[in-house]
Amino acid sequence: MLKRLLLSTACVLAMHGIASADVILGVVGPVTGQYASFFDQITHGAKAAADAINAKGGINGEKVVLQIEDDACDPKQAVAVANKLSSQPVAAVIGHFCSSSSIPASDVYAESGVPMISPASTNPLLTDRGLKTVFRTSGRDDQQAGIAATAIVERKLGTRIAIIHDKSTYGQGLAEGVKKGINDKGLTEVVFDTVTQGDKDFSTLISKLKQANVDLVFFGGYFAEGGLLVRQAREQGLEAKFMGGDGIAASEFASIAGKAADGFLMTFYPDPRDNPDAASIVKSIRDSGYEPEGYTLYTYAALQAYSQAASSAGSVDGAKVSEALHSGTFDTVLGKVKFDAKGDPNTEPFILYAWKDGKYAPYK
Repeated sequence: MLKRLLLSTACVLAMHGIASADVILGVVGPVTGQYASFFDQITHGAKAAADAINAKGGINGEKVVLQIEDDACDPKQAVAVANKLSSQPVAAVIGHFCSSSSIPASDVYAESGVPMISPASTNPLLTDRGLKTVFRTSGRDDQQAGIAATAIVERKLGTRIAIIHDKSTYGQGLAEGVKKGINDKGLTEVVFDTVTQGDKDFSTLISKLKQANVDLVFFGGYFAEGGLLVRQAREQGLEAKFMGGDGIAASEFASIAGKAADGFLMTFYPDPRDNPDAASIVKSIRDSGYEPEGYTLYTYAALQAYSQAASSAGSVDGAKVSEALHSGTFDTVLGKVKFDAKGDPNTEPFILYAWKDGKYAPYK
């Protein structure tokens, strides 16, 4: 589906060109690599929002055109893409996905005055540096970690806790936040360890977890390693609960983990698919053959906020739009979104979910 969408976009650009007055929005993330399914969500959300905006006359009377770029969740490639987009007539960037890419890329955009709205990067450092052009519709890992730690302690999910991360900016930050959170509440983990992105065999780690008699494993990382870890743990007889963050929120997680996915706990945002005010948008995307899971509607909201800010500013000038983004309140699929001085949203950040039968639902 993503390949067809990218081909469609490429054909539009090649056959018709981009008019000088078009509002060009870069949409950046891992087109390639193991996290491409997350960018599938982002791209579908962006395309659906752009189509809806254009159907209503575009932005200040000009058509929105998406320019898809691949950063492969690689920091160096992300900076190269950011430099490319900053040298072109790109009005704003929707992205990136991985925090390790968003953070260095945002420096480039800020220097060029290009607004950037990430629908997915949760590391606090993205917005804590005070860059006036940087925003996100997602929450923050310090919020997410706090909610996870509170759930672990108050819901008595475990007492012999293992905390594992994948060494990514996102995964490490989340894991360290959960560690601090449970430590502050009087609970000390019995294992704190790492895996490497791309690892396939977790036998040694699982043996260590069994030896430590852990009853809860918190995993800071993405669905590929998380799915393999919990599946292999069950195959090797580890019965501990498993818990992770929003990097697990993709249907591929259940495909990788199989039945071992059942019961896996996960912090993620309140599902905008359940918002009655978003029902028509959700139906429209579903009617196109795509289920708007994960970050799809958070991306849709990013384009809505940008469009309304640019309309309010009467311009796509980066400084004017950034000022409008900081000062306005925007009607989106997430509800009314207002960004604070850092560029973080006011939306409810995270709740606890549990996976069952290949889907996730709020944990009771």
